[in-house]
Amino acid sequence: MNQVNIEQVIDFLTSLQDRICDALEQADGSATFVEDNWQREEGGGGRTRVLTDGTVIEQGGVNFSRVSGDKLPPSATAHRPELAGRTWQACGVSLVIHPKNPHIPTSHANVRFFIAEKEGEEPVWWFGGGFDLTPFYPVIDDVIHWHQTAADLCKPFGDNVYDEHKKWCDEYFYLKHRDETRGVGGLFFDDLNDWGFDKCFDYIKAIGQGFIDAYVPIINKRKDVPFTEQQRQFQLYRRGRYVEFNLVFDRGTLFGLQSGGRTESILMSMPPLARWQYNYQPEAGSQEAELYEHYLKPQSWL
Repeated sequence: MNQVNIEQVIDFLTSLQDRICDALEQADGSATFVEDNWQREEGGGGRTRVLTDGTVIEQGGVNFSRVSGDKLPPSATAHRPELAGRTWQACGVSLVIHPKNPHIPTSHANVRFFIAEKEGEEPVWWFGGGFDLTPFYPVIDDVIHWHQTAADLCKPFGDNVYDEHKKWCDEYFYLKHRDETRGVGGLFFDDLNDWGFDKCFDYIKAIGQGFIDAYVPIINKRKDVPFTEQQRQFQLYRRGRYVEFNLVFDRGTLFGLQSGGRTESILMSMPPLARWQYNYQPEAGSQEAELYEHYLKPQSWL
């Protein structure tokens, strides 16, 4: 069966939000997510869950949304002009985790579904999503584990899926004005519909579980590693790059703001603390220099 069924997608996304929150609460060990249900005047709503000031997680948000409308924002029609004049629905789970310890990477994931309809015409639909890792003091074993988990989940869907979606991630999460990647990448894809609905939906399911399998072991391995104030300050400086990407380049952020989405939920991805420093240069031979020299550039990790 390959019939498009948005209600199946909704059921999966809400259960995925539950599973991810449960896994992150267990990894943190003390804090719990606070839920905020909201409605959108133009259509739809969602439930935002935020965890703050945990033992391990300084701030993390896991957001489910289902929104709809009669007219698409410019960020969508510029990318797909054939969507103009269609009603639309978009749903997804999006999350960003900002740990306290600089030795635990920041991580982002999302899975989403979009459908645009017009009477008398076939619906236009696709899936998108992925996950990526942004370390401050990277450990090569963690990076390999992250990418091996990604490669393993991609394997049943085609021999080239990991390579293609890894490359897409490297190219998408790239700060052009800094000439560096946001982190060590992972998977990213959009406009996925050429496999048919069922296979595309199965891939989304694999991505959701894969994020848990990839990220939680890294948290557990690094959460008790001691860190210095200097390392903390470098973490805050590098968080500034995260802010720059989300506000300048991220299509999801632009779509949310231009479509009249809930601002607090859209900007939950922002770190609670960040800093900028004029013309920062890492000390030669330092761990900070290693991040720039060896990790913030696309490469094969496996």
